[in-house]
Amino acid sequence: ICHLYEGPVVGGWYKVLDRFIPGTTKVDALKKMLLDQGGFAPCFLGCFLPLVGALNGLSAQDNWAKLQQDYPDALITNYYLWPAVQLANFYLVPLHYRLAVVQCVAVIWNSYLSWKAHQL
Repeated sequence: ICHLYEGPVVGGWYKVLDRFIPGTTKVDALKKMLLDQGGFAPCFLGCFLPLVGALNGLSAQDNWAKLQQDYPDALITNYYLWPAVQLANFYLVPLHYRLAVVQCVAVIWNSYLSWKAHQL
């Protein structure tokens, strides 16, 4: 279910990002990664975690408490993995393959998020 949310959102984001910062130089890739990780990633994670909570049947109050508990650790862990992946993705991978690269890495990432979401 979460991939129904994730794929279109991330794919659309890449198109917007490529229009906003055209090019594939190292500097362009760095700018894209900084926007992605500084702006998009925190917002996406802040939407993704409550979606998982809602799908797991959490009440609004429990979902909010779970988000406050999990978000900081998940965001820090995000920064261990995704900046390097995205820098390589934006520099080396053509736009039409970027989502596929991210989805491969997301198998590992979503396993972590699932584990995090199911911790008490």
